[in-house]
Amino acid sequence: MKRIFKPLRPTFMVRDVTELSPDFLQEWDIKGLILDLDNTLVPYKSNETAPEIQDWVKCMHASDVKLYMVSNALHERVDYWVREFLFPGVGLAAKPFPKFFRRALKALGLPPEQVAMVGDQLFTDVLGGNLAGMRTVMVSPLSDNALPHTKVTRKLERLVLHFLKENAR
Repeated sequence: MKRIFKPLRPTFMVRDVTELSPDFLQEWDIKGLILDLDNTLVPYKSNETAPEIQDWVKCMHASDVKLYMVSNALHERVDYWVREFLFPGVGLAAKPFPKFFRRALKALGLPPEQVAMVGDQLFTDVLGGNLAGMRTVMVSPLSDNALPHTKVTRKLERLVLHFLKENAR
């Protein structure tokens, strides 16, 4: 049973992206991050982001950590945010399928073992990053606002995470 859930096990779990400091990333030899957009960097459907997130992105740029956005959001939304954050990305990525994860790795010019996928969803971000051979970081969603199907999957995520936690002992 453990083997079935292995692709869903995040490497790290943090409250939000701001816990991923350059020192932490360097300690784990992570040179690039592939980031989800909605509820990871900005609340779902929001056109604003917290100053802490803006400062964190600036810190990542200053530390030479390479960033790339892979989101299932519409292209227009992703295009807006990649201009705001000043790093490339793609929308309608059909996560967890590997096509756009591979594209992101190629754009970053890094091997999968030096990249972490960061996102708030187990069945898209964590599963996709793990299937692509990257480390994965699951963050707590920035808001409860989500698509109807996401609200359903959040319940299933809680069950899987509980199972993983119980079987980690």
